Amino acid sequence: MWWKSLSVVILVYVILAGMLVPLKPGITHISPQTAKSGSAVTIQFHGYNSFYTRSEASGIRVWLEFDSLHALAGQDIRVLSDTAIEATFQMPPLLPQSSRSVLLNAIVDHPSDGVSLLPGALQLTLDTAPATSPATASWSLNPVIDLHIKSDFSFPYRNVIYESIRNTYFHVPMWFVLMFLFIASVYFSVRYLFDPKPDFDRKAAGYAETGLLFGGLGLVTGMLWAHYAWGAAWSNDIKQLMTAVALLIYLAYFILRRSFDEPEKGARLAAVYNIFAFASLVPLLYIVPRMFASLHPGATGNPAFGSEDLDNTMRLVFYPSIIGFSLLGFWIAELRIRYKRVEDRAMGLD
Repeated sequence: MWWKSLSVVILVYVILAGMLVPLKPGITHISPQTAKSGSAVTIQFHGYNSFYTRSEASGIRVWLEFDSLHALAGQDIRVLSDTAIEATFQMPPLLPQSSRSVLLNAIVDHPSDGVSLLPGALQLTLDTAPATSPATASWSLNPVIDLHIKSDFSFPYRNVIYESIRNTYFHVPMWFVLMFLFIASVYFSVRYLFDPKPDFDRKAAGYAETGLLFGGLGLVTGMLWAHYAWGAAWSNDIKQLMTAVALLIYLAYFILRRSFDEPEKGARLAAVYNIFAFASLVPLLYIVPRMFASLHPGATGNPAFGSEDLDNTMRLVFYPSIIGFSLLGFWIAELRIRYKRVEDRAMGLD
Protein backbone atom coordinates (compact mmCIF):
# COMPACT_ATOMS: atom_id res chain seq x y z
CA MET A 1 0.00 0.00 0.00
CA TRP A 2 1.01 3.61 -0.58
CA TRP A 3 1.36 4.45 3.10
CA LYS A 4 3.97 1.73 3.57
CA SER A 5 6.13 3.25 0.82
CA LEU A 6 5.53 6.66 2.40
CA SER A 7 6.81 5.43 5.75
CA VAL A 8 10.05 4.23 4.17
CA VAL A 9 10.59 7.55 2.36
CA ILE A 10 9.90 9.57 5.50
CA LEU A 11 12.18 7.45 7.69
CA VAL A 12 15.03 7.67 5.17
CA TYR A 13 14.62 11.47 5.23
CA VAL A 14 14.53 11.50 9.05
CA ILE A 15 17.66 9.36 9.39
CA LEU A 16 19.66 11.35 6.83
CA ALA A 17 18.57 14.79 8.04
CA GLY A 18 18.68 13.83 11.70
CA MET A 19 22.23 12.53 11.50
CA LEU A 20 23.83 14.81 8.90
CA VAL A 21 22.47 18.32 9.50
CA PRO A 22 25.10 20.20 11.58
CA LEU A 23 24.57 21.91 14.90
CA LYS A 24 24.78 25.68 15.25
CA PRO A 25 28.00 27.00 16.85
CA GLY A 26 27.97 27.25 20.63
CA ILE A 27 30.12 27.92 23.68
CA THR A 28 31.18 24.89 25.69
CA HIS A 29 32.85 26.77 28.56
CA ILE A 30 34.93 29.80 29.48
CA SER A 31 38.12 29.99 31.51
CA PRO A 32 38.38 31.18 34.24
CA GLN A 33 34.82 30.73 35.46
CA THR A 34 35.07 33.03 38.50
CA ALA A 35 36.09 36.67 38.97
CA LYS A 36 35.91 39.47 41.54
CA SER A 37 34.38 42.90 41.12
CA GLY A 38 36.78 45.76 40.41
CA SER A 39 39.37 43.51 38.74
CA ALA A 40 40.64 43.11 35.19
CA VAL A 41 40.25 39.54 33.93
CA THR A 42 41.38 37.88 30.70
CA ILE A 43 38.87 35.19 29.71
CA GLN A 44 39.06 32.49 27.05
CA PHE A 45 35.86 31.46 25.26
CA HIS A 46 35.87 27.90 23.95
CA GLY A 47 33.49 27.22 21.07
CA TYR A 48 31.82 24.16 19.60
CA ASN A 49 31.42 23.74 15.85
CA SER A 50 32.76 27.29 15.54
CA PHE A 51 35.08 28.88 12.99
CA TYR A 52 36.45 31.95 14.73
CA THR A 53 39.43 32.28 12.35
CA ARG A 54 37.08 33.05 9.45
CA SER A 55 36.77 36.62 10.70
CA GLU A 56 39.18 39.28 11.90
CA ALA A 57 39.25 39.83 15.64
CA SER A 58 37.94 43.36 15.07
CA GLY A 59 34.69 41.89 13.72
CA ILE A 60 34.08 39.63 16.73
CA ARG A 61 32.32 40.91 19.84
CA VAL A 62 31.97 39.23 23.23
CA TRP A 63 29.99 40.08 26.34
CA LEU A 64 29.41 38.98 29.89
CA GLU A 65 25.71 39.68 30.43
CA PHE A 66 23.60 39.80 33.59
CA ASP A 67 20.38 40.95 31.90
CA SER A 68 19.27 43.19 29.03
CA LEU A 69 20.34 46.32 30.96
CA HIS A 70 23.60 45.11 32.47
CA ALA A 71 26.42 43.74 30.30
CA LEU A 72 30.19 44.05 29.97
CA ALA A 73 31.86 44.15 26.56
CA GLY A 74 35.20 42.41 26.07
CA GLN A 75 38.24 44.40 25.01
CA ASP A 76 41.47 43.40 23.22
CA ILE A 77 39.82 40.40 21.54
CA ARG A 78 42.28 37.83 20.15
CA VAL A 79 41.49 34.80 18.00
CA LEU A 80 43.49 31.81 19.23
CA SER A 81 42.00 29.10 16.99
CA ASP A 82 38.75 28.09 15.32
CA THR A 83 37.38 27.11 18.71
CA ALA A 84 39.01 29.61 21.08
CA ILE A 85 39.08 33.37 21.48
CA GLU A 86 40.38 35.56 24.29
CA ALA A 87 39.19 38.91 25.64
CA THR A 88 39.85 41.18 28.60
CA PHE A 89 37.07 42.45 30.86
CA GLN A 90 37.20 45.29 33.35
CA MET A 91 34.79 44.34 36.12
CA PRO A 92 32.81 47.21 37.69
CA PRO A 93 33.27 47.80 41.44
CA LEU A 94 29.63 47.01 42.18
CA LEU A 95 27.36 44.15 41.18
CA PRO A 96 24.17 44.74 39.17
CA GLN A 97 22.05 43.60 42.14
CA SER A 98 22.29 43.57 45.91
CA SER A 99 23.97 40.22 46.53
CA ARG A 100 27.38 38.75 47.19
CA SER A 101 27.65 37.15 43.76
CA VAL A 102 25.89 36.92 40.41
CA LEU A 103 26.03 34.58 37.41
CA LEU A 104 26.83 36.14 34.04
CA ASN A 105 25.99 34.76 30.61
CA ALA A 106 28.74 34.50 28.00
CA ILE A 107 27.88 35.80 24.53
CA VAL A 108 29.97 35.63 21.36
CA ASP A 109 28.85 37.49 18.24
CA HIS A 110 30.70 36.33 15.11
CA PRO A 111 30.04 37.75 11.62
CA SER A 112 29.81 34.31 9.97
CA ASP A 113 29.02 31.94 12.87
CA GLY A 114 26.30 34.15 14.30
CA VAL A 115 25.48 34.44 18.01
CA SER A 116 26.46 31.89 20.67
CA LEU A 117 25.26 31.93 24.28
CA LEU A 118 26.31 30.05 27.41
CA PRO A 119 24.01 30.78 30.38
CA GLY A 120 25.58 31.16 33.83
CA ALA A 121 29.09 30.91 32.45
CA LEU A 122 30.92 33.08 35.01
CA GLN A 123 30.37 33.73 38.71
CA LEU A 124 31.20 37.31 39.66
CA THR A 125 31.76 37.87 43.39
CA LEU A 126 31.75 41.17 45.23
CA ASP A 127 35.27 42.01 46.42
CA THR A 128 35.45 43.25 50.01
CA ALA A 129 38.66 45.16 49.26
CA PRO A 130 38.42 48.80 48.10
CA ALA A 131 37.52 48.98 44.43
CA THR A 132 40.40 50.03 42.18
CA SER A 133 38.65 49.82 38.82
CA PRO A 134 38.40 53.01 36.77
CA ALA A 135 35.22 55.07 36.80
CA THR A 136 34.54 54.08 33.19
CA ALA A 137 33.95 50.45 34.19
CA SER A 138 30.15 50.34 33.90
CA TRP A 139 27.40 47.82 33.32
CA SER A 140 25.55 50.01 30.85
CA LEU A 141 28.16 51.44 28.48
CA ASN A 142 28.17 48.54 26.00
CA PRO A 143 24.72 46.96 25.56
CA VAL A 144 24.21 43.73 23.61
CA ILE A 145 22.84 45.06 20.30
CA ASP A 146 23.21 44.64 16.51
CA LEU A 147 23.85 40.90 16.73
CA HIS A 148 24.56 38.77 13.67
CA ILE A 149 21.55 36.47 13.38
CA LYS A 150 22.44 33.48 11.22
CA SER A 151 19.58 31.81 9.37
CA ASP A 152 20.41 28.41 7.93
CA PHE A 153 19.29 24.79 8.12
CA SER A 154 21.04 23.67 11.30
CA PHE A 155 20.00 22.30 14.66
CA PRO A 156 20.30 24.35 17.87
CA TYR A 157 23.30 23.93 20.10
CA ARG A 158 22.40 22.85 23.64
CA ASN A 159 25.12 22.68 26.25
CA VAL A 160 25.56 19.28 27.97
CA ILE A 161 23.62 17.23 25.38
CA TYR A 162 25.60 18.43 22.31
CA GLU A 163 25.18 16.00 19.39
CA SER A 164 22.86 13.75 21.37
CA ILE A 165 20.09 16.26 20.61
CA ARG A 166 19.62 14.17 17.46
CA ASN A 167 18.14 11.42 19.63
CA THR A 168 15.03 13.62 19.84
CA TYR A 169 14.02 12.27 16.42
CA PHE A 170 14.25 8.66 17.56
CA HIS A 171 13.52 8.54 21.30
CA VAL A 172 10.49 10.82 21.54
CA PRO A 173 8.53 9.47 18.52
CA MET A 174 8.60 6.00 20.10
CA TRP A 175 6.19 7.22 22.78
CA PHE A 176 3.85 8.76 20.23
CA VAL A 177 3.76 5.45 18.35
CA LEU A 178 3.14 3.60 21.62
CA MET A 179 0.13 5.80 22.35
CA PHE A 180 -1.32 5.46 18.84
CA LEU A 181 -0.97 1.68 18.90
CA PHE A 182 -2.40 1.32 22.41
CA ILE A 183 -5.37 3.48 21.40
CA ALA A 184 -5.98 1.15 18.45
CA SER A 185 -5.60 -1.84 20.77
CA VAL A 186 -8.14 -0.63 23.33
CA TYR A 187 -10.53 0.33 20.52
CA PHE A 188 -10.59 -3.26 19.25
CA SER A 189 -10.85 -4.59 22.81
CA VAL A 190 -14.03 -2.58 23.27
CA ARG A 191 -15.36 -3.81 19.93
CA TYR A 192 -14.59 -7.38 20.96
CA LEU A 193 -16.62 -7.01 24.15
CA PHE A 194 -19.66 -5.91 22.13
CA ASP A 195 -19.09 -8.30 19.24
CA PRO A 196 -16.74 -11.21 20.11
CA LYS A 197 -15.23 -11.77 16.68
CA PRO A 198 -11.80 -13.47 16.82
CA ASP A 199 -10.34 -10.88 14.43
CA PHE A 200 -11.08 -8.05 16.87
CA ASP A 201 -9.14 -9.92 19.56
CA ARG A 202 -6.23 -10.53 17.16
CA LYS A 203 -6.07 -6.83 16.33
CA ALA A 204 -6.23 -5.82 19.98
CA ALA A 205 -3.35 -8.17 20.80
CA GLY A 206 -1.34 -7.27 17.68
CA TYR A 207 -1.50 -3.55 18.31
CA ALA A 208 -0.67 -4.03 22.00
CA GLU A 209 2.32 -6.23 21.16
CA THR A 210 3.71 -3.69 18.70
CA GLY A 211 3.05 -0.83 21.12
CA LEU A 212 5.00 -2.69 23.80
CA LEU A 213 7.83 -3.17 21.31
CA PHE A 214 8.05 0.57 20.63
CA GLY A 215 7.78 1.24 24.36
CA GLY A 216 10.83 -0.95 24.89
CA LEU A 217 12.68 0.90 22.12
CA GLY A 218 11.73 4.21 23.72
CA LEU A 219 13.03 3.03 27.08
CA VAL A 220 16.32 1.81 25.61
CA THR A 221 16.97 4.96 23.57
CA GLY A 222 16.09 7.02 26.64
CA MET A 223 18.58 5.09 28.78
CA LEU A 224 21.31 5.62 26.19
CA TRP A 225 20.53 9.34 26.15
CA ALA A 226 20.45 9.50 29.95
CA HIS A 227 23.84 7.78 30.17
CA TYR A 228 25.34 10.52 28.00
CA ALA A 229 23.49 13.56 29.37
CA TRP A 230 22.91 12.63 33.03
CA GLY A 231 25.88 10.34 33.62
CA ALA A 232 23.83 7.19 34.31
CA ALA A 233 21.50 5.08 32.18
CA TRP A 234 19.03 4.75 35.07
CA SER A 235 18.76 7.53 37.65
CA ASN A 236 15.35 6.70 39.15
CA ASP A 237 13.90 9.76 37.46
CA ILE A 238 10.14 9.89 38.00
CA LYS A 239 9.41 9.58 34.29
CA GLN A 240 11.70 6.56 33.96
CA LEU A 241 9.96 4.87 36.88
CA MET A 242 6.44 5.59 35.63
CA THR A 243 7.37 4.40 32.14
CA ALA A 244 8.68 1.11 33.53
CA VAL A 245 5.46 0.65 35.54
CA ALA A 246 3.30 1.33 32.46
CA LEU A 247 5.20 -1.20 30.37
CA LEU A 248 4.95 -3.82 33.12
CA ILE A 249 1.18 -3.28 33.28
CA TYR A 250 0.92 -4.01 29.56
CA LEU A 251 3.27 -6.95 29.88
CA ALA A 252 0.77 -8.43 32.34
CA TYR A 253 -1.87 -8.16 29.59
CA PHE A 254 -0.12 -10.88 27.61
CA ILE A 255 0.44 -13.03 30.69
CA LEU A 256 -3.30 -12.82 31.38
CA ARG A 257 -4.17 -13.90 27.84
CA ARG A 258 -2.17 -17.08 28.25
CA SER A 259 -3.51 -17.93 31.70
CA PHE A 260 -6.71 -19.62 30.47
CA ASP A 261 -7.23 -22.88 28.66
CA GLU A 262 -10.32 -21.45 26.96
CA PRO A 263 -9.12 -18.86 24.35
CA GLU A 264 -12.48 -17.07 24.26
CA LYS A 265 -12.59 -16.58 28.03
CA GLY A 266 -8.98 -15.39 28.05
CA ALA A 267 -9.67 -12.97 25.23
CA ARG A 268 -12.71 -11.48 27.00
CA LEU A 269 -10.90 -10.97 30.31
CA ALA A 270 -7.87 -9.59 28.48
CA ALA A 271 -10.11 -7.10 26.66
CA VAL A 272 -11.45 -5.82 30.01
CA TYR A 273 -7.92 -5.64 31.43
CA ASN A 274 -6.76 -3.74 28.33
CA ILE A 275 -9.30 -0.99 29.00
CA PHE A 276 -8.07 -0.49 32.56
CA ALA A 277 -4.42 -0.72 31.45
CA PHE A 278 -4.95 2.08 28.93
CA ALA A 279 -6.78 4.16 31.54
CA SER A 280 -3.68 3.95 33.76
CA LEU A 281 -1.35 4.88 30.90
CA VAL A 282 -2.25 8.59 30.72
CA PRO A 283 -1.70 9.40 34.44
CA LEU A 284 1.45 7.29 34.59
CA LEU A 285 3.12 8.90 31.56
CA TYR A 286 1.69 12.42 31.48
CA ILE A 287 0.23 13.42 34.85
CA VAL A 288 2.29 11.90 37.66
CA PRO A 289 5.70 12.90 36.15
CA ARG A 290 4.57 16.55 36.07
CA MET A 291 3.83 16.47 39.79
CA PHE A 292 7.45 15.81 40.76
CA ALA A 293 10.85 17.24 39.90
CA SER A 294 12.26 15.54 36.84
CA LEU A 295 15.28 15.80 34.56
CA HIS A 296 12.97 15.47 31.57
CA PRO A 297 11.59 18.52 29.75
CA GLY A 298 8.01 19.23 30.63
CA ALA A 299 8.50 18.47 34.32
CA THR A 300 6.58 20.22 37.13
CA GLY A 301 3.88 21.48 34.82
CA ASN A 302 6.08 23.07 32.16
CA PRO A 303 5.06 22.09 28.61
CA ALA A 304 7.59 20.01 26.73
CA PHE A 305 8.67 20.84 23.18
CA GLY A 306 8.39 24.57 23.56
CA SER A 307 10.73 27.09 21.99
CA GLU A 308 13.48 26.04 24.40
CA ASP A 309 13.29 22.40 23.31
CA LEU A 310 12.48 22.52 19.59
CA ASP A 311 13.19 25.25 17.06
CA ASN A 312 11.61 25.45 13.60
CA THR A 313 14.48 23.53 12.00
CA MET A 314 14.08 20.60 14.39
CA ARG A 315 10.33 20.56 13.80
CA LEU A 316 10.99 19.92 10.09
CA VAL A 317 12.52 16.58 11.12
CA PHE A 318 10.68 15.84 14.37
CA TYR A 319 7.11 15.85 13.06
CA PRO A 320 7.93 13.73 9.97
CA SER A 321 9.69 11.33 12.35
CA ILE A 322 6.47 10.87 14.33
CA ILE A 323 4.53 10.22 11.13
CA GLY A 324 7.15 7.84 9.70
CA PHE A 325 7.56 5.75 12.85
CA SER A 326 3.79 5.67 13.38
CA LEU A 327 3.24 4.28 9.90
CA LEU A 328 6.02 1.77 10.52
CA GLY A 329 4.39 0.74 13.80
CA PHE A 330 1.02 0.08 12.15
CA TRP A 331 2.81 -1.79 9.37
CA ILE A 332 4.51 -4.09 11.88
CA ALA A 333 1.23 -4.56 13.75
CA GLU A 334 -0.55 -5.47 10.53
CA LEU A 335 2.08 -8.12 9.76
CA ARG A 336 1.71 -9.51 13.27
CA ILE A 337 -2.11 -9.65 12.92
CA ARG A 338 -1.89 -11.40 9.55
CA TYR A 339 0.56 -13.93 11.01
CA LYS A 340 -1.77 -14.62 13.94
CA ARG A 341 -4.73 -15.00 11.56
CA VAL A 342 -2.87 -17.59 9.48
CA GLU A 343 -1.70 -19.40 12.64
CA ASP A 344 -5.25 -19.64 14.01
CA ARG A 345 -6.59 -20.99 10.73
CA ALA A 346 -3.86 -23.60 10.60
CA MET A 347 -4.81 -24.72 14.12
CA GLY A 348 -8.51 -24.69 13.31
CA LEU A 349 -9.34 -21.93 15.77
CA ASP A 350 -10.95 -19.58 13.27
